[in-house]
Amino acid sequence: MNRVIRISETRMAQPIEAMPPEETPEQEAPAQDAVTQIGPDPVQLRIVEALLFAAAEPLAEHALATALPQGTDVPALVAELQRQYEPRGVNLVKVGGKWQFRTAGDLSFLLRKQAVEERRLSRAAIETLAIIAYHQPVTRAEIEDIRGVMVSKGTVDALMEVGWVRIRGRRRTPGRPVTYGTTESFQVHFGLENIGDLPGMDELRAAGFLDAVPPAGFTVPNPSDALAPDEDPYEGEDEPIDLLAEPETD
Repeated sequence: MNRVIRISETRMAQPIEAMPPEETPEQEAPAQDAVTQIGPDPVQLRIVEALLFAAAEPLAEHALATALPQGTDVPALVAELQRQYEPRGVNLVKVGGKWQFRTAGDLSFLLRKQAVEERRLSRAAIETLAIIAYHQPVTRAEIEDIRGVMVSKGTVDALMEVGWVRIRGRRRTPGRPVTYGTTESFQVHFGLENIGDLPGMDELRAAGFLDAVPPAGFTVPNPSDALAPDEDPYEGEDEPIDLLAEPETD
């Protein structure tokens, strides 16, 4: 009986290996909170990015601060945004003490500023354009017959220079006069899928361009891009355009 007791005591006397303490969620929580607090607030960063992107002029830091909670570290937000955009094609740069997005300096050679010069069409050009659009294919003589006055060469040239009128064919009549029509650029500018989408009589009357009761026999023609039965395609003859018809004056 005493021997059994000794064996048990011997076994109990053996050292027990120390187990490492288990990490509890309470111990990890402070570390997680510390991570979330590192770096600028992502929501505030997006606000600053949106303000700078939409601004037409450079913005000062105090102007950015007006859209953010009081006490926000605006310089830190701007610095972080500048760091993120540094390798991109658009950089955040400081000009005149203010901040603005600009094209990266090493890519500036790819961009060119193009100024669009607006030109007003004369009344004669607008009337001629309307006649060509609705009556194409139409010759210069037919344009003059519809307008009731002579059409100067400069009027048609101006419409061709804008890119809205083109030479589309020749009539199978004596003298082989050229016919005029509109271009694809004309359709794009006025939002037309095809030339047949030009406003008809009902649309023109509703818009106030026609009297409620038009003159007897008045009709609105249906223009077409297809060649007329008496028209041959214009294949770009070598003769200069200014010799295709005699110059005339308004």
